[in-house]
Amino acid sequence: MGQRTFSGYGGIRLTAKTYGQSDAPPVLLLREDASDDWTGIAVALAGAGRYVVSLDLRGQGESEDPGDGPFDLDAHVGDLGSILAQLSSRPVVIGQGSACWIALVALGENGPDIASGAVFVDPPHLPRGAPASVDAALADDRCDTPLGERLTDSARRLSLPGLVVAGGGASSPLAEMLADAELAHVRSAGELLADAGEDLNAVLVEFLERRVPREPPEYHAGSDSRTLRDALGTFATGVTVVTTLGAEGEPVGLTANSFTSVSLDPELLLVCLAKTASSLVAFEQAPFFAVNVLHIGQQLVSNRFAMKMDDRFAETDWERWDSGVPIIRNSLASFECARHEMHDAGDHVLLIGRVERVRFEPRRDPLLYFRGKYRRLHFA
Repeated sequence: MGQRTFSGYGGIRLTAKTYGQSDAPPVLLLREDASDDWTGIAVALAGAGRYVVSLDLRGQGESEDPGDGPFDLDAHVGDLGSILAQLSSRPVVIGQGSACWIALVALGENGPDIASGAVFVDPPHLPRGAPASVDAALADDRCDTPLGERLTDSARRLSLPGLVVAGGGASSPLAEMLADAELAHVRSAGELLADAGEDLNAVLVEFLERRVPREPPEYHAGSDSRTLRDALGTFATGVTVVTTLGAEGEPVGLTANSFTSVSLDPELLLVCLAKTASSLVAFEQAPFFAVNVLHIGQQLVSNRFAMKMDDRFAETDWERWDSGVPIIRNSLASFECARHEMHDAGDHVLLIGRVERVRFEPRRDPLLYFRGKYRRLHFA
């Protein structure tokens, strides 16, 4: 987490916490109350490849208090316009609560070129009548037009990709007024914002990836083996080392990422072994084998068992359980299995095992494999 300072309307100093890489597509968070903890949401969006700027509005948190200066809607809208001009690229603006109206008016009145998208989380009801006020800190009777009329006009002018997030099954007049917006429902908004729930994280990331992607989509198509291999590589997997004993009782193992559960009753799992693997004969003959799921700190173990080496176990910390097959110590999870069935499947063999014993560590992150590279989780 970092910190950034902006110059707002009238030169007021505004501060923001930042998350993620500064060269990633930006997201600007506007919170109704600085005491609302959006750290979990900011971290999740940064993990999904965004540069998150979580702003303290004037008078909030570490931002400057203007004293006798303005706190009305126009001042906040001026602050937002100034900040947007200081960012290197157009952000997606996410407003929460009454801060939705700051985002709505700033984006609606200043044109679509200053942002790439807009999200309104738990917006208040659109006020009616004149003059009207949503929050004393955001609007007062110094507005040139009644607040309700101003918000409505801004909503009708806004043409950016938009999302309105409401709690439960509530309807949203704002979503109906926006030209290019959709409505998403999550749990009760009060609960959601209090614990920065995963529901909101998922809704925001899904919208961003679909409507405001980090890069323009570029699809590839074909029926050749290279295209098929690359397409299969888009399915992220864990990484395992599958182990057994050879004919002389020597430990045998190889790295595999084609691993899946098959059944809980009976307890069955499956790994795919290449027919070209030098250790295939050992797995075909051995009555027992083990699958060791690797954690993020075991990349070297994965590399070791993926290469041709005389003794892959010499530098590996391992032990034996009841069946005697090698179990790699400190793995994320280890499954000791009795060989249940084997099936021919093209250039691979399907090895199905009946789980006899399992051990796992619930707090570590897995070692992931995606598009030919090791990866790590975006979400903690």
